[in-house]
Amino acid sequence: MFKLPPISLYIHIPWCLKKCGYCDFTSYVDKNTLPEKQYIKHLLKDFEKDLSLINNRKIGTIFIGGGTPSLLKYESIQDLIQGIKKRTFISNNIEISMEANPSTLESERFIYYKMSGINRFSLGIQTFQSSFLKKIERTYSSKEAHKAIKIIKKINSNINLDLMYGLPGQSIKDGLLDLNYAINYDPSHISWYQLTIEPNTRFYQKKPKLPDENIVLSILKKGKKLLKESGYKQYEISSYSKPNYQCKHNLNYWNFGDYIGIGCGAHGKITQKNGNIIRTIKNKNMNDFLSGKYIHSEHKISIKDRTFEYFMNLFRLYQPVIKNHFRERTNINEKYIQKKIEKAIKKGYLIETFNSWNTTDLGKNFLNSLLKIFLY
Repeated sequence: MFKLPPISLYIHIPWCLKKCGYCDFTSYVDKNTLPEKQYIKHLLKDFEKDLSLINNRKIGTIFIGGGTPSLLKYESIQDLIQGIKKRTFISNNIEISMEANPSTLESERFIYYKMSGINRFSLGIQTFQSSFLKKIERTYSSKEAHKAIKIIKKINSNINLDLMYGLPGQSIKDGLLDLNYAINYDPSHISWYQLTIEPNTRFYQKKPKLPDENIVLSILKKGKKLLKESGYKQYEISSYSKPNYQCKHNLNYWNFGDYIGIGCGAHGKITQKNGNIIRTIKNKNMNDFLSGKYIHSEHKISIKDRTFEYFMNLFRLYQPVIKNHFRERTNINEKYIQKKIEKAIKKGYLIETFNSWNTTDLGKNFLNSLLKIFLY
Protein backbone atom coordinates (compact mmCIF):
# COMPACT_ATOMS: atom_id res chain seq x y z
CA MET A 1 0.00 0.00 0.00
CA PHE A 2 1.34 3.42 -1.00
CA LYS A 3 1.93 6.01 1.72
CA LEU A 4 3.81 9.29 1.92
CA PRO A 5 7.41 8.84 3.13
CA PRO A 6 9.14 10.82 5.92
CA ILE A 7 10.33 14.27 4.93
CA SER A 8 13.50 16.22 5.75
CA LEU A 9 14.72 19.75 5.13
CA TYR A 10 18.00 20.67 3.44
CA ILE A 11 19.16 24.31 3.67
CA HIS A 12 21.94 25.49 1.36
CA ILE A 13 24.34 28.24 2.46
CA PRO A 14 26.32 29.01 -0.70
CA TRP A 15 29.34 31.02 0.50
CA CYS A 16 32.93 29.80 0.95
CA LEU A 17 36.28 31.35 1.74
CA LYS A 18 37.59 29.64 -1.40
CA LYS A 19 36.20 27.30 -4.05
CA CYS A 20 38.09 23.99 -3.78
CA GLY A 21 39.33 22.42 -7.01
CA TYR A 22 37.20 19.28 -6.59
CA CYS A 23 33.96 21.00 -5.51
CA ASP A 24 30.94 20.94 -7.83
CA PHE A 25 28.40 22.34 -5.34
CA THR A 26 26.77 25.73 -5.83
CA SER A 27 29.01 28.16 -3.96
CA TYR A 28 30.34 31.69 -4.12
CA VAL A 29 33.65 32.97 -2.78
CA ASP A 30 33.14 35.39 0.10
CA LYS A 31 34.76 38.68 -0.95
CA ASN A 32 32.57 41.18 0.85
CA THR A 33 30.14 41.30 3.76
CA LEU A 34 27.60 38.53 3.37
CA PRO A 35 23.95 39.59 2.89
CA GLU A 36 22.99 37.28 5.77
CA LYS A 37 19.75 38.88 6.93
CA GLN A 38 18.48 39.24 3.39
CA TYR A 39 19.37 35.63 2.54
CA ILE A 40 17.72 34.23 5.70
CA LYS A 41 14.56 36.21 4.92
CA HIS A 42 14.42 34.70 1.43
CA LEU A 43 15.26 31.19 2.68
CA LEU A 44 12.17 31.33 4.89
CA LYS A 45 10.01 32.61 2.02
CA ASP A 46 11.37 29.82 -0.19
CA PHE A 47 10.48 27.36 2.59
CA GLU A 48 6.94 28.75 2.86
CA LYS A 49 6.33 28.12 -0.84
CA ASP A 50 7.45 24.49 -0.56
CA LEU A 51 5.27 23.83 2.49
CA SER A 52 2.21 23.68 0.25
CA LEU A 53 3.67 20.52 -1.34
CA ILE A 54 4.29 18.37 1.75
CA ASN A 55 0.71 17.66 2.96
CA ASN A 56 1.26 18.68 6.60
CA ARG A 57 4.03 16.15 7.24
CA LYS A 58 6.37 16.83 10.16
CA ILE A 59 9.95 17.73 9.26
CA GLY A 60 12.00 14.80 10.56
CA THR A 61 15.56 16.13 10.16
CA ILE A 62 17.27 19.37 9.15
CA PHE A 63 20.68 19.67 7.50
CA ILE A 64 22.40 23.03 6.94
CA GLY A 65 25.05 22.51 4.26
CA GLY A 66 27.06 24.43 1.74
CA GLY A 67 29.28 26.09 0.96
CA THR A 68 30.36 26.92 4.47
CA PRO A 69 27.39 27.51 6.83
CA SER A 70 29.78 28.31 9.69
CA LEU A 71 30.61 31.60 7.96
CA LEU A 72 27.23 32.87 9.20
CA LYS A 73 26.84 34.70 12.49
CA TYR A 74 25.06 32.70 15.18
CA GLU A 75 22.21 35.25 15.13
CA SER A 76 21.53 34.30 11.50
CA ILE A 77 21.39 30.58 12.32
CA GLN A 78 19.14 31.34 15.29
CA ASP A 79 16.75 33.41 13.15
CA LEU A 80 16.71 30.65 10.53
CA ILE A 81 15.86 27.81 12.93
CA GLN A 82 13.29 29.87 14.83
CA GLY A 83 11.72 30.85 11.51
CA ILE A 84 11.45 27.21 10.44
CA LYS A 85 9.83 26.22 13.74
CA LYS A 86 7.28 29.03 13.48
CA ARG A 87 6.19 27.90 10.03
CA THR A 88 5.77 24.15 10.41
CA PHE A 89 5.67 21.11 12.68
CA ILE A 90 8.97 19.44 13.44
CA SER A 91 9.55 16.09 15.13
CA ASN A 92 10.48 15.84 18.79
CA ASN A 93 14.19 15.13 19.29
CA ILE A 94 14.83 16.30 15.73
CA GLU A 95 18.37 15.92 14.39
CA ILE A 96 19.63 19.33 13.21
CA SER A 97 23.03 19.06 11.52
CA MET A 98 25.35 21.82 10.36
CA GLU A 99 28.51 21.65 8.27
CA ALA A 100 31.55 23.57 9.49
CA ASN A 101 34.97 24.46 8.14
CA PRO A 102 37.92 24.23 10.59
CA SER A 103 39.16 27.69 9.62
CA THR A 104 35.85 29.29 10.69
CA LEU A 105 35.52 27.47 14.00
CA GLU A 106 35.32 29.79 17.00
CA SER A 107 34.22 28.23 20.30
CA GLU A 108 31.95 31.10 21.40
CA ARG A 109 30.08 31.17 18.10
CA PHE A 110 29.59 27.39 18.13
CA ILE A 111 28.24 27.45 21.67
CA TYR A 112 25.53 29.80 20.39
CA TYR A 113 24.93 27.59 17.34
CA LYS A 114 24.18 24.76 19.76
CA MET A 115 21.91 26.99 21.85
CA SER A 116 20.02 27.79 18.63
CA GLY A 117 19.17 24.10 18.21
CA ILE A 118 22.09 22.58 16.28
CA ASN A 119 22.78 19.17 17.84
CA ARG A 120 25.07 17.58 15.25
CA PHE A 121 28.16 19.15 13.65
CA SER A 122 29.95 17.87 10.58
CA LEU A 123 33.56 19.05 10.24
CA GLY A 124 35.05 19.06 6.74
CA ILE A 125 38.56 17.90 7.69
CA GLN A 126 39.31 15.91 4.47
CA THR A 127 42.93 15.33 5.55
CA PHE A 128 45.06 16.20 8.58
CA GLN A 129 48.24 16.59 6.53
CA SER A 130 49.11 20.11 5.40
CA SER A 131 50.81 19.00 2.18
CA PHE A 132 47.62 17.27 1.03
CA LEU A 133 45.42 20.12 2.22
CA LYS A 134 47.33 22.37 -0.19
CA LYS A 135 46.98 19.87 -3.04
CA ILE A 136 43.19 19.80 -2.70
CA GLU A 137 43.08 23.58 -2.13
CA ARG A 138 41.65 23.65 1.40
CA THR A 139 41.95 26.93 3.31
CA TYR A 140 43.34 25.73 6.67
CA SER A 141 46.40 24.01 8.09
CA SER A 142 46.86 20.69 9.86
CA LYS A 143 47.18 22.57 13.14
CA GLU A 144 43.81 24.28 12.58
CA ALA A 145 42.16 20.94 11.75
CA HIS A 146 43.31 19.40 15.04
CA LYS A 147 42.36 22.53 17.00
CA ALA A 148 38.87 22.60 15.46
CA ILE A 149 38.08 19.07 16.62
CA LYS A 150 39.26 19.78 20.15
CA ILE A 151 37.04 22.88 20.30
CA ILE A 152 33.92 21.21 18.91
CA LYS A 153 34.26 18.14 21.16
CA LYS A 154 33.98 20.40 24.22
CA ILE A 155 30.74 21.84 22.83
CA ASN A 156 28.94 18.82 21.38
CA SER A 157 29.33 15.04 21.57
CA ASN A 158 27.60 14.23 18.27
CA ILE A 159 30.14 15.11 15.58
CA ASN A 160 31.02 13.78 12.16
CA LEU A 161 34.48 14.05 10.62
CA ASP A 162 34.58 14.19 6.82
CA LEU A 163 37.71 12.55 5.39
CA MET A 164 38.92 11.79 1.85
CA TYR A 165 41.30 9.20 0.49
CA GLY A 166 42.83 8.74 -2.95
CA LEU A 167 44.29 12.26 -2.83
CA PRO A 168 46.98 13.36 -5.33
CA GLY A 169 50.26 11.70 -4.39
CA GLN A 170 48.77 9.86 -1.40
CA SER A 171 50.39 6.60 -0.27
CA ILE A 172 48.75 3.78 1.69
CA LYS A 173 50.55 5.02 4.82
CA ASP A 174 49.27 8.58 4.27
CA GLY A 175 45.67 7.44 3.80
CA LEU A 176 45.67 5.33 6.95
CA LEU A 177 47.42 8.06 8.95
CA ASP A 178 44.42 10.36 8.41
CA LEU A 179 42.05 7.65 9.61
CA ASN A 180 44.15 7.00 12.71
CA TYR A 181 44.14 10.70 13.58
CA ALA A 182 40.35 10.79 13.24
CA ILE A 183 39.74 7.60 15.24
CA ASN A 184 41.95 8.86 18.08
CA TYR A 185 39.51 11.77 18.55
CA ASP A 186 36.68 9.24 19.02
CA PRO A 187 33.99 11.06 16.98
CA SER A 188 30.51 9.56 16.88
CA HIS A 189 30.60 9.36 13.06
CA ILE A 190 33.18 9.29 10.27
CA SER A 191 32.39 9.91 6.59
CA TRP A 192 35.28 8.48 4.57
CA TYR A 193 35.10 8.65 0.81
CA GLN A 194 37.31 8.59 -2.25
CA LEU A 195 38.19 11.82 -4.06
CA THR A 196 36.43 11.79 -7.42
CA ILE A 197 36.89 14.31 -10.20
CA GLU A 198 33.53 15.77 -11.20
CA PRO A 199 32.66 17.80 -14.33
CA ASN A 200 32.42 21.58 -13.88
CA THR A 201 35.32 21.66 -11.40
CA ARG A 202 38.86 23.04 -11.76
CA PHE A 203 40.29 19.56 -11.20
CA TYR A 204 38.26 18.32 -14.17
CA GLN A 205 39.81 21.02 -16.40
CA LYS A 206 43.31 20.32 -15.11
CA LYS A 207 43.33 16.83 -13.62
CA PRO A 208 45.79 16.17 -10.79
CA LYS A 209 47.74 12.90 -10.79
CA LEU A 210 45.79 10.55 -8.54
CA PRO A 211 47.20 7.40 -6.90
CA ASP A 212 47.25 4.08 -8.71
CA GLU A 213 44.03 2.06 -8.42
CA ASN A 214 45.82 -0.66 -6.43
CA ILE A 215 46.93 1.90 -3.83
CA VAL A 216 43.38 3.24 -3.51
CA LEU A 217 41.94 -0.26 -3.12
CA SER A 218 44.54 -1.11 -0.49
CA ILE A 219 43.75 2.07 1.48
CA LEU A 220 40.05 1.19 1.33
CA LYS A 221 40.50 -2.43 2.40
CA LYS A 222 42.86 -1.67 5.29
CA GLY A 223 40.88 1.42 6.32
CA LYS A 224 37.60 -0.50 6.57
CA LYS A 225 39.31 -3.09 8.76
CA LEU A 226 40.77 -0.36 10.99
CA LEU A 227 37.39 1.36 11.39
CA LYS A 228 35.64 -1.90 12.25
CA GLU A 229 38.29 -2.78 14.85
CA SER A 230 37.86 0.71 16.33
CA GLY A 231 34.12 0.28 16.95
CA TYR A 232 32.73 1.95 13.82
CA LYS A 233 30.04 0.09 11.90
CA GLN A 234 29.75 0.68 8.17
CA TYR A 235 26.09 1.29 7.34
CA GLU A 236 26.56 2.96 3.94
CA ILE A 237 29.32 2.92 1.32
CA SER A 238 31.09 5.98 2.80
CA SER A 239 29.58 6.18 6.29
CA TYR A 240 30.78 4.66 9.57
CA SER A 241 29.28 5.29 12.99
CA LYS A 242 29.31 4.35 16.63
CA PRO A 243 26.11 2.51 17.73
CA ASN A 244 22.99 4.73 17.40
CA TYR A 245 24.90 7.59 15.75
CA GLN A 246 24.02 7.04 12.10
CA CYS A 247 23.15 10.29 10.32
CA LYS A 248 19.34 10.30 10.34
CA HIS A 249 19.15 12.97 7.65
CA ASN A 250 21.30 11.03 5.18
CA LEU A 251 19.50 7.78 6.04
CA ASN A 252 16.28 9.43 4.91
CA TYR A 253 17.91 10.30 1.56
CA TRP A 254 19.27 6.78 1.09
CA ASN A 255 15.94 5.20 2.01
CA PHE A 256 14.33 7.26 -0.76
CA GLY A 257 12.56 9.54 1.68
CA ASP A 258 11.41 13.04 0.75
CA TYR A 259 13.17 16.33 1.36
CA ILE A 260 12.58 20.00 0.78
CA GLY A 261 15.64 21.81 -0.57
CA ILE A 262 15.79 25.57 0.02
CA GLY A 263 18.45 28.10 -0.94
CA CYS A 264 20.59 28.78 -4.02
CA GLY A 265 20.97 25.63 -6.12
CA ALA A 266 19.25 23.34 -3.57
CA HIS A 267 17.50 20.20 -4.80
CA GLY A 268 14.30 18.69 -3.42
CA LYS A 269 12.29 15.47 -3.82
CA ILE A 270 8.66 15.57 -2.79
CA THR A 271 6.06 12.78 -3.12
CA GLN A 272 2.46 13.76 -3.80
CA LYS A 273 -0.71 12.07 -2.50
CA ASN A 274 -1.41 10.66 -5.97
CA GLY A 275 1.95 8.84 -5.92
CA ASN A 276 3.74 11.18 -8.31
CA ILE A 277 7.20 12.34 -7.22
CA ILE A 278 8.48 15.79 -8.19
CA ARG A 279 12.01 17.14 -8.25
CA THR A 280 12.64 20.79 -7.47
CA ILE A 281 15.82 22.71 -8.25
CA LYS A 282 16.26 26.20 -6.85
CA ASN A 283 17.80 29.15 -8.67
CA LYS A 284 21.63 29.14 -8.60
CA ASN A 285 21.87 32.85 -9.37
CA MET A 286 22.18 34.76 -6.10
CA ASN A 287 20.75 38.02 -7.46
CA ASP A 288 17.71 36.21 -8.83
CA PHE A 289 17.23 34.30 -5.58
CA LEU A 290 17.40 37.49 -3.52
CA SER A 291 14.77 39.06 -5.78
CA GLY A 292 12.32 36.25 -4.98
CA LYS A 293 12.86 34.02 -8.02
CA TYR A 294 13.38 30.79 -6.09
CA ILE A 295 12.41 27.98 -8.48
CA HIS A 296 14.74 27.13 -11.35
CA SER A 297 12.87 24.00 -12.43
CA GLU A 298 10.29 21.50 -11.26
CA HIS A 299 9.48 18.20 -12.93
CA LYS A 300 7.77 14.87 -12.32
CA ILE A 301 10.07 11.85 -12.10
CA SER A 302 9.22 9.18 -14.68
CA ILE A 303 8.61 5.59 -13.56
CA LYS A 304 11.90 4.49 -15.17
CA ASP A 305 13.90 7.22 -13.39
CA ARG A 306 12.03 6.59 -10.14
CA THR A 307 13.15 2.96 -10.20
CA PHE A 308 16.78 3.84 -10.95
CA GLU A 309 16.93 6.58 -8.30
CA TYR A 310 15.44 4.27 -5.70
CA PHE A 311 18.08 1.59 -6.22
CA MET A 312 20.87 4.15 -6.63
CA ASN A 313 20.15 5.15 -3.03
CA LEU A 314 19.14 1.84 -1.44
CA PHE A 315 22.04 -0.17 -2.82
CA ARG A 316 24.45 2.18 -1.04
CA LEU A 317 23.21 0.88 2.31
CA TYR A 318 24.45 -2.23 4.09
CA GLN A 319 20.96 -3.63 4.61
CA PRO A 320 18.45 -5.71 2.62
CA VAL A 321 16.14 -3.90 0.20
CA ILE A 322 12.63 -4.86 1.34
CA LYS A 323 10.20 -5.42 -1.54
CA ASN A 324 7.33 -3.83 0.34
CA HIS A 325 9.51 -0.76 0.95
CA PHE A 326 10.13 -0.50 -2.81
CA ARG A 327 6.37 -0.49 -3.43
CA GLU A 328 5.71 2.06 -0.67
CA ARG A 329 8.41 4.53 -1.74
CA THR A 330 7.99 4.32 -5.52
CA ASN A 331 4.30 3.38 -5.95
CA ILE A 332 5.51 0.75 -8.47
CA ASN A 333 4.82 -2.99 -8.42
CA GLU A 334 8.04 -5.04 -8.43
CA LYS A 335 6.79 -6.99 -11.46
CA TYR A 336 7.80 -3.90 -13.47
CA ILE A 337 11.48 -4.57 -12.68
CA GLN A 338 11.46 -8.38 -12.50
CA LYS A 339 13.56 -8.88 -15.66
CA LYS A 340 16.18 -6.41 -14.40
CA ILE A 341 16.27 -8.15 -11.03
CA GLU A 342 16.76 -11.51 -12.75
CA LYS A 343 19.63 -10.07 -14.81
CA ALA A 344 21.32 -8.70 -11.67
CA ILE A 345 20.94 -12.09 -9.95
CA LYS A 346 22.39 -13.90 -12.96
CA LYS A 347 25.47 -11.65 -12.86
CA GLY A 348 25.94 -12.38 -9.17
CA TYR A 349 25.16 -8.84 -7.98
CA LEU A 350 21.95 -9.67 -6.07
CA ILE A 351 20.41 -12.46 -4.02
CA GLU A 352 16.60 -12.61 -3.83
CA THR A 353 14.53 -13.85 -0.90
CA PHE A 354 10.74 -13.96 -0.54
CA ASN A 355 10.68 -10.47 1.03
CA SER A 356 13.89 -8.77 -0.07
CA TRP A 357 16.82 -8.24 -2.41
CA ASN A 358 20.35 -8.29 -1.01
CA THR A 359 23.47 -6.97 -2.70
CA THR A 360 26.35 -9.45 -2.73
CA ASP A 361 29.97 -8.43 -2.11
CA LEU A 362 30.37 -8.47 -5.89
CA GLY A 363 27.36 -6.17 -6.24
CA LYS A 364 28.81 -3.69 -3.74
CA ASN A 365 32.25 -3.78 -5.40
CA PHE A 366 30.73 -3.23 -8.85
CA LEU A 367 27.89 -0.96 -7.82
CA ASN A 368 27.97 1.13 -10.99
CA SER A 369 27.61 -2.00 -13.12
CA LEU A 370 24.68 -3.12 -10.95
CA LEU A 371 22.98 0.25 -11.28
CA LYS A 372 23.40 0.31 -15.06
CA ILE A 373 21.01 -2.66 -15.22
CA PHE A 374 18.27 -0.41 -13.78
CA LEU A 375 19.27 2.62 -15.86
CA TYR A 376 18.72 1.15 -19.31
